[in-house]
Amino acid sequence: MADSAGAKNDNSIMESPPVSPLSGREKPPESPGSRSRYQVSAPGHSFRKVTLTKPTFCHNCSDFIWGLNGFVCEVCNFMCHEKCLKMVRTVCSCMAPTQVPVAHCFGPAGQKKRFCCVCRKHLEGNTAVRCEVCELHAHYNCATFSCGDCRLCHQDGSQDFDTFPHHWREGNITSGARCEVCRRTCSSSDVLAGMRCQWCGITTHAACYLIVPPECGLGRLRNMLLHPACVRICSRNFSKMHCYRISESFQNELDNLEDADRPTKESQLATTPDSGKQVLKVFDGDDAVKRSHFRLVSIPRITKNVEVVESALRAFYIPDDPLEYELQDNGQEALVDDDVLNHNVLNHNGTPDKAIFKENVPEAWLLRAKPQETEVLRIYAGWLKAIVVYISISKNSTVDSVIKEVLTQLGKQNEDPSSFNLVEVYMGSKQVQRRVLTGHELLLDKLQEIRKISLRQMNQTRFYIVESRNRIVQVNLLLEGLPVQLSKEEYADLLQEHLAIKSHLVTITHVYGNQGAVVLQISCFSEAERIYMLAKDTSVSNQQLTSLVLPEIMHNKLPKGDSPLLVFVNPKSGELKGRELLYGFRKLLNPHQVFDMTNGGPLSGLHTFRAVPRFRVLVCGGDGTVGWVLGVLEAIRHKLVCPEPPVGIVPLGTGNDLARILRWGAGYSGEDPHHILVSVDEAEEVQIDRWTILLDAQEITDDGKENGFLEPPKIVQMNNYFGLGIDAEVSLDFHHARQEEPGKFNSRFHNKGVYLKAGLQKLSHTRNLHKDLKLQVDKQDIELPSIEGLIFLNIPSWGSGADLWGSEGDSRYGKPRIDDGMLEVVGVTGVVHMGQVQSGMRSGIRLAQGNYVRITATKPIPVQVDGEPWIQAPGHIIISAAGPKVRMLRKYKHK
Repeated sequence: MADSAGAKNDNSIMESPPVSPLSGREKPPESPGSRSRYQVSAPGHSFRKVTLTKPTFCHNCSDFIWGLNGFVCEVCNFMCHEKCLKMVRTVCSCMAPTQVPVAHCFGPAGQKKRFCCVCRKHLEGNTAVRCEVCELHAHYNCATFSCGDCRLCHQDGSQDFDTFPHHWREGNITSGARCEVCRRTCSSSDVLAGMRCQWCGITTHAACYLIVPPECGLGRLRNMLLHPACVRICSRNFSKMHCYRISESFQNELDNLEDADRPTKESQLATTPDSGKQVLKVFDGDDAVKRSHFRLVSIPRITKNVEVVESALRAFYIPDDPLEYELQDNGQEALVDDDVLNHNVLNHNGTPDKAIFKENVPEAWLLRAKPQETEVLRIYAGWLKAIVVYISISKNSTVDSVIKEVLTQLGKQNEDPSSFNLVEVYMGSKQVQRRVLTGHELLLDKLQEIRKISLRQMNQTRFYIVESRNRIVQVNLLLEGLPVQLSKEEYADLLQEHLAIKSHLVTITHVYGNQGAVVLQISCFSEAERIYMLAKDTSVSNQQLTSLVLPEIMHNKLPKGDSPLLVFVNPKSGELKGRELLYGFRKLLNPHQVFDMTNGGPLSGLHTFRAVPRFRVLVCGGDGTVGWVLGVLEAIRHKLVCPEPPVGIVPLGTGNDLARILRWGAGYSGEDPHHILVSVDEAEEVQIDRWTILLDAQEITDDGKENGFLEPPKIVQMNNYFGLGIDAEVSLDFHHARQEEPGKFNSRFHNKGVYLKAGLQKLSHTRNLHKDLKLQVDKQDIELPSIEGLIFLNIPSWGSGADLWGSEGDSRYGKPRIDDGMLEVVGVTGVVHMGQVQSGMRSGIRLAQGNYVRITATKPIPVQVDGEPWIQAPGHIIISAAGPKVRMLRKYKHK
């Protein structure tokens, strides 16, 4: 609702309620010709009495409405008992319940049963969206009418805050949730009811949440949550999707939703004259006409104009009085209030003449606000302060004069008006736009200009008076995909050549040569936006660049004793359950601490947390994803204040061997993300060995002599196991099959089936591996028996949980541990032997135990490290300890 009120005549100042309305216009008494209206204390609603024709539940108390009468809001469909009418505290969906405007990040909705937070109806079919950061769910068509009231997750340089209030969202609460105030059940599976804080998670009834103290304590997860007051990001030219690094593939899915919704509109327009109803296309302003964005309004065929105007306003979720608006046809001719929309002429049968009906009714209508001589403007005094000032404005009212009046009302008449700004804020659902008004602008003309462009935009516009400050612009961009191992000067020359960066505005602050990445600090919004967009379309040395907007963590503001959690999620793992986990963790934590592995990898998260003195890491993915994170962590640990953060795992892969021995389970089976985070908080720290494998490919003659290099040496890190021969060959076949049809490999069951098929094809295969290899462990030559596969174990789990070493005691070897600094060397005789190990019938052939291994291969051989296979050329392979042990999190063993 617009922040103006044509019915107020004198200036006033008041404390805004905890749920502050977007509207400042007050409704006059009941409109002529309209039905009876019932006033409630919650702003925005327009209740009328209705006769119930089917079982209905109250949205206030969630109880069944007995009898035939109920009360419904014509704007948002809020339904309640007569006894609950005076107790309604929930603002209408046309209002923004929060003080600070924050845009949403919409993506496709999940499969759970939800209710639309705008029209309050059940979400059916596939045309539903959800905010990736908060619990707002809506139909695709309704999402446009939601206000920008998402969670405030950072400071952006223009709105700093010390206190942190609850962020309430209505409905879609977990079944069985209880009210924090009265301890009664406050959830409902029948209607949108109950309130939940998006930060601390407490739930209450709609009538109880105002009793809860306003300041939020962040709940059970506060020690691992990155407090919003500690995060800063200059985001003026970037959408929230960019700031939270949310994949742009969501936009393509939203476009598909729009295409799916288009036939529905066309079918609604196809009404017959005999139906007694007609559907009109209504536009809310010039911008809607230009974009062909209209709302369909269904009305009786003989309807007064004032009633059509009222229906059109409700279709756009505008709770204003219809007498303040008018309908215009394509010729810009307005109808007066007493006009009947359809002047149908009765024919000799006593029925409306269809030809005259078609001729007299325009195809589309334009909804306009009638010009006002004076209005009352609602102005918010600061971003988080619950103080609202009402100022009467006329044609001659300028921004400077209004600022002086506001300061007088606030008791700051001695302050210099030039040190304050009046900011116009458009609280769109997808983007919040701020504009500082100049001192000579006429405010009444400004309001009328906004209404002409879009009535909905006026409905979602606020005005704030804030103290003007000189803000330092500092945008941090991470660029990945550059050539590796270059100097800072070489990277600068490369960026100058491909991106034409302006050296006086752009500074390279960090260089990650091993990763081929640099961090830029940019002191101009437009230059940052230009580089960000240009980098996405630029390739260097045939490598596509990746650009990400990174937040800055103010580590000196972190509460003492806190250990925020850095979360990495691979959304393509775990039968695509990784995507739901990504959404769940963004809701429960600060989205600035949750990183999508497919959008920039682990470097972006580790760089963001580089100055945090103490933090933990949670990796959601398979063994390969865990190894990726540990590898990057090893490469840049010297640049971290906390060089050895403990790492927990949510197993989303096929084997998940490391997760098994750390008690995180064989695979993710839909566990509640909140329970996962609590388990991480309670987990114990353990250490695990990590190994470096040097692959030095050289041509080896039959007598063991070297005959020149075949390819450059390669170094890889190993966490779980290293295999040569038959098990690596099966893994390689699986890898090739996945590369050919990646879309089919989204099920753990299917993946294991492909592994089984690849193994069966190797039943008659003989490689005589013992003839092609020479093995040395701790400088002792090991004689190899007749085997087809050689495996080096760091953990007691191989091939999806099999114990290859075995549990039998052996006086020759010590009992294996994950932190003993020793590798176990095991052989297998073929695919049948591997199958027997998998089923628990046998164990492998124990060959050696040691901390330094040297292998000489005389022929090309399949190898695999932690499930990543390839063909290795002949040469030497050396395995040795990789420096300090890795700190991991082992799940607490509950009784």
